[in-house]
Amino acid sequence: METSSSPISFIAARDIPPLTKKVILVTGGTAGLGKQSILEFAKHDPGHLWLAARNVAKAQETVNEVVKSVPNVRISILELDLGSLASVRRAASQFLGSSSRLDVLLNNAGIMAHPESLTKDGYELQFGTNFLGHALLIRLLLPIMQRTALQMGPGDVRIVSLTSGSHARAPPAGIVFESLKTDASSLSAVERYGQSKLANILYAKELAYRIPDIRIASVNPGMVRTGLTNVMGKNNLAYRVILSVLSPIMGVSVEEGVKAQLWACTAKDVRSGEYYSRMGETGKGSPHTRDHKLQDNLWDWTQKELDAFLASSQS
Repeated sequence: METSSSPISFIAARDIPPLTKKVILVTGGTAGLGKQSILEFAKHDPGHLWLAARNVAKAQETVNEVVKSVPNVRISILELDLGSLASVRRAASQFLGSSSRLDVLLNNAGIMAHPESLTKDGYELQFGTNFLGHALLIRLLLPIMQRTALQMGPGDVRIVSLTSGSHARAPPAGIVFESLKTDASSLSAVERYGQSKLANILYAKELAYRIPDIRIASVNPGMVRTGLTNVMGKNNLAYRVILSVLSPIMGVSVEEGVKAQLWACTAKDVRSGEYYSRMGETGKGSPHTRDHKLQDNLWDWTQKELDAFLASSQS
């Protein structure tokens, strides 16, 4: 039975410990929560920050801003398109060729309620980008993270994946597996988004069970005033308008919203396998987040797809 807890107090300047020698990789670090995470990490003496993003020019703008704020920070750009498994493989290879450790992997990047479309590999766009691309990145970087964990001790190395309260708006089945290699036109854009974010929660739970030496969690930052609605497209105009109206009223600033993932990446009391809603709050997941059969099915489906890609890319 899932237990619940109340939100906690967290102030980044006070509560993030020194990050000396730590290597941190953040996906989607050019705007919103990802960019703010990079800016905050930079203030705590990290060994090396990696900003992984599709748009290298925008990534360079972020790097320039970070260096202006913290001149001595070591920060590099990793070109990464999560909608292309080949791009994920190249990014992982570039990172592994440049670094001997990885302490924190923050899977922050994502798209929201996008019109019907496919990734370069033929997966439903939101599922492929928000979940499967990150799943491949995790798989390719797990060995270096496990080696880092051996050096640093259990629980010090982290994988944190962003999710959303919209996981509760996934289809009635939770994840419609037969839709994942189609444009899933039978599902609404919000349902497609919801199942991708549900997958992030379930995969983090299963990873935590299988990889006990790494602390793994999923985090829902709540409604934050970011630019994520800008990628929703004309087909979702009504939903976009609703969010545009509600976000300034109910949403929190990026500086406030980022606290949840910063806490999950650095705090000692983070529990591996947990789904956190906002600041350290548990017990808020939908019933699907406690569906062990769905969790097993997602794991099996994901490994099959990743195995097939890796086998084909080596031939």
